Amino acid sequence: MADEPSMTQKLLTEGVGTAFLVFVGVGAVPATLIVNGKAPFTMADLGMISFAFATVVVATVYAFGHISGNHINPAVTIGLAVTKKFPWRDVPGYLAAQVLGAIVGAAAILGVLGHKASDVGLGVASYSGIPTAQAFTAEFVGTFVLVVTVFGVIHRKAAAGFAGVAIGLVVFAAIIPVAPATGASINPARTFGPMLVQQLAGGTVHWNQLPVYWAAELLAGAAAGLLYGVLSRTPADRPVERVAA
Repeated sequence: MADEPSMTQKLLTEGVGTAFLVFVGVGAVPATLIVNGKAPFTMADLGMISFAFATVVVATVYAFGHISGNHINPAVTIGLAVTKKFPWRDVPGYLAAQVLGAIVGAAAILGVLGHKASDVGLGVASYSGIPTAQAFTAEFVGTFVLVVTVFGVIHRKAAAGFAGVAIGLVVFAAIIPVAPATGASINPARTFGPMLVQQLAGGTVHWNQLPVYWAAELLAGAAAGLLYGVLSRTPADRPVERVAA
């Protein structure tokens, strides 16, 4: 179709959208810590960081959704593919674009805030003092809530025009209870990009935690898509059987 974006445009858009997400959302973490100095981290600080994530998600949904779908999260892409709402042949390209975008976004944080951002952790998601099973559960639940909401707002019966607001609000909401446990990554690309840039900047990175984040987030994306199909499916969603003449 003449009005359909090319795959190159879609991949570039996924990369740019994910870079925006990481720069604004993840970047809000070191920015807050730098501004606070030695002041204690408070619930108000967490709220502002959550709000940064929410606003950039809202912005990218409306700016890029009509081009690439604005997945900007491998968990969303996998969930859509598992439920046959997105072609598997396009999954590798989308995941690569999202991961590269996250790396660029994390590098931009370093470029804007300088080495101070790395000194305070660059917003890398990590956990300490809790069992691995608890960390897995936190990321699974947070990602699950997000992806179920994504499926809800793109459903054919969903109210038109509110996808960005709904997704942004659920990101804001999910971060509040999950962040104290794991930093609330709820996005495999967002997990990896800052980790790599922090490593290159000479910071400490717990790479052994990456499989926990990725497994929880990707499994949650698939599970959320499958569950939403069970919750929302009606006879109209079933394929029509062709009767032989």
